[in-house]
Amino acid sequence: MDRGNAFLKSQIDNAVTQHGAFLSALEAHEEQAEDPRFSDLCARQLPHMREHQHMLEEYQSQLGGGSGIARTVIGTTVSAVRDLADAARESDYIRLVGDIVMARQSEDAFRTFREAGKMMGNRTLQEIGDIGERRHDAYVKEASRLVQHMFVEHVQGVDGAARKSAFNRLDATT
Repeated sequence: MDRGNAFLKSQIDNAVTQHGAFLSALEAHEEQAEDPRFSDLCARQLPHMREHQHMLEEYQSQLGGGSGIARTVIGTTVSAVRDLADAARESDYIRLVGDIVMARQSEDAFRTFREAGKMMGNRTLQEIGDIGERRHDAYVKEASRLVQHMFVEHVQGVDGAARKSAFNRLDATT
């Protein structure tokens, strides 16, 4: 395993690739979504996620990371896997669940960067982590509320009593 600056570079490279896949998913889902709430969520979050991607790539450049060939191969692989997974998923519900998983993965990376930046006195890493963690947390909360509503809507009609009480509980928490 790498140590020191090589380890930092590799983790930033990984974050750039992973977050890039999440950003690409949001861009695609904004266009593909049949549910206007999902499309709107993606559209509202895209500027923030593009900003995070830019911050990561700028820091990556400062570190001298991001071997072009390796990043291209990894990015292409991640993109191909995501595209295959999306092709198999036919519903906005499943796509949104996948987006939440990717957002949580980015949120964890950003949280690590924030806390590690604090410990090491690396202000840039700390700020990137702080901004990214907060905004990804907000996205996950909003997306989770939407996926809960979509879940209930998909189950609707199975049991009228369960449907009514589920909506009451959801509305009480939002």
